[in-house]
Amino acid sequence: MSKIAIIIPSRLDALRLPNKPLELINNKEMILHVYEAAKKTDSEVYVATPDQKIIDVINQNKGKAVFTSVDHQTGTDRVYEVFKDHLKSEPDLIINLQGDMPNIEPQAISNLINYMKEGTCDIGTLASSFSSDDELADENNVKVAVKEKLTNGKFSEALDFFRKDSNEYENYYHHVGIYAFTNKALVRYVSLKRSKLELERKLEQLRALENSMSIHVGYINSSPLSVDTKNDLIEVRKIMEKTS
Repeated sequence: MSKIAIIIPSRLDALRLPNKPLELINNKEMILHVYEAAKKTDSEVYVATPDQKIIDVINQNKGKAVFTSVDHQTGTDRVYEVFKDHLKSEPDLIINLQGDMPNIEPQAISNLINYMKEGTCDIGTLASSFSSDDELADENNVKVAVKEKLTNGKFSEALDFFRKDSNEYENYYHHVGIYAFTNKALVRYVSLKRSKLELERKLEQLRALENSMSIHVGYINSSPLSVDTKNDLIEVRKIMEKTS
């Protein structure tokens, strides 16, 4: 695989925390933290958004932003629009990186990219261990069950994704919101109808599993905080102030 594109879907009208991409962390917009982390992988990076304010922030910092439709139902649909229309379906590997993980480590993104170059699955993603019982119980924190125990540098096949704690699986982890698609997998994924479990659990990756697409999960030591609520924002500000 030669051409790689990291596409960050971002919008202002999130239900739980409106305008969160523009919230400041260390005097820098959240979306800009994510963009700069992605750029450190030496990949082509684009922000996909229907909001002019996000476009302006990225452009003012000499980044690349693409104006997308307001009608997309999922972030992956927004990513696909940039892949198909702006990039002419050329990238061999497309990374859908969530725009609400300001403390994502560039090395974690690079490790996922390197694994995907081996061509062993349709979709790749990442997960970490749970740091506390509260983190495990929080339904905002998505869980991923895998076939084999995860260790550093090892990937395992995903069995299920869910929000509520479960005793059904032996090996499950804190899912990290990043997805690497092969070219063919992305085209197939967006052609599929939204699935039953996807709609029930509000987890779009279940559409892939319910249509027999393979998802492999890699382990990372640190869990980047996905900012879904005001409390998440307060927490990530504390974390990133300490490390700045």
